[in-house]
Amino acid sequence: MSQKLNVRPLHDRILVRRMEEDEKTAGGIIIPDSAKEKPQRGEIVATGKGRITEDGKTLPLEVKSGDKVLFSKYAGTELKLDGSEFLMMREEDILGVYN
Repeated sequence: MSQKLNVRPLHDRILVRRMEEDEKTAGGIIIPDSAKEKPQRGEIVATGKGRITEDGKTLPLEVKSGDKVLFSKYAGTELKLDGSEFLMMREEDILGVYN
């Protein structure tokens, strides 16, 4: 699902699309929507240019568009853009990158 968004995050912010969680447990039990937690995994769809230091230099981000990331449970601000839900967060809210 690749769509072009007309949003560019500023500085060290990133825009993340949440990844869907499994609807079944390992034992085959189907999880109803009301019992599901919001996923803490996502794919970066846009990034800012980097964090600006006190002396005015820009430090580039360690993550890039397309990276699959893990983030903390309450990270970011939820946004609805072009009918899809996203999270806008700072790079420091990212816990790790995975394949």
